[in-house]
Amino acid sequence: MRNPTTPIAELTGISHRFGATVALDQLDFSLRAGEVVALLGPNGAGKTTLVRVLMGLIRPSEGRARMWGLPPADPAARRRVGVMLQVARVPDTLTVREHVHLFSSYYGTPVSVDDTLTAAGVAEFANRRFGQLSGGQRQRALFALAICGRPDLLVLDEPTVGLDVEARGAFWSGVRGMIARGCSILLTTHYLEEADAIADRLVILRQGKVIRDGAPQAIKRQIAARKVTCTTSLEPHSLGAIYGVRSVAVAGDAVTLLTDDAERVVRELLARDPGLRNLEVTGARLDEAFLTLTGGQPGALPLSPRGATSSTEGGSRVEAVGA
Repeated sequence: MRNPTTPIAELTGISHRFGATVALDQLDFSLRAGEVVALLGPNGAGKTTLVRVLMGLIRPSEGRARMWGLPPADPAARRRVGVMLQVARVPDTLTVREHVHLFSSYYGTPVSVDDTLTAAGVAEFANRRFGQLSGGQRQRALFALAICGRPDLLVLDEPTVGLDVEARGAFWSGVRGMIARGCSILLTTHYLEEADAIADRLVILRQGKVIRDGAPQAIKRQIAARKVTCTTSLEPHSLGAIYGVRSVAVAGDAVTLLTDDAERVVRELLARDPGLRNLEVTGARLDEAFLTLTGGQPGALPLSPRGATSSTEGGSRVEAVGA
């Protein structure tokens, strides 16, 4: 972690509702100077709402948001932030260069247009109209608009959705360049491997609450798990009641249990079902364990810490924040 001491962004006791829907629920969050923080969680967990509250784009129902000790909508705070959000609304008729020139005018000490185009990897199509760009080129152009103001904090909300492998690689190369300059990063993503590769901290949200907050290695140790697959006469609700089983998934004759105590679960299975067959124990992928933790695993539902309580069968928007 590059600088763990100075908070630059804080949310305290934040709740936000959309009608009867609670998007954030008494949430506390902070980001420190030089940190790269990834927000993770299933759809509807509150990631984008958190970002929009922190950026001052919406006012929370309860709680307080601060950027460098200021309200997020304060121009002095906004000019220090570059943002890519999920919905793109920039004119198709302007070229990439014209967009960068326009956005740069919102800031007091912007990066030069040519340097911005180079840093974002868009120089080769800088004179092409935005409406003529491919999806990957649009994302890189939007990234250029987010970094042109020389931000101290770069906020990226699902920035690589829809990008191919090559485009994602080019995008992260540009982000790493910003990190090397000391820029703080707040990232939301569904791609766990991206967060793991770049983040100092993972903050995992579920139903508007923070359920995990820590370094990637620490989070991975907390959610590490193994898969036990077998054919058994036991019913899913009985399997879910076995101590240590996190989830139960049924696909045809095969049953898959996710657990952090495979040896104990296997002994219990053999004791309860002498006719058990096709037993296999393998390491669960990190994304499988993560999705189970957040309640998003396909074919399975989250279980209580004690054991099972349930079972089941088997575009970005850029804000000119300095405006």
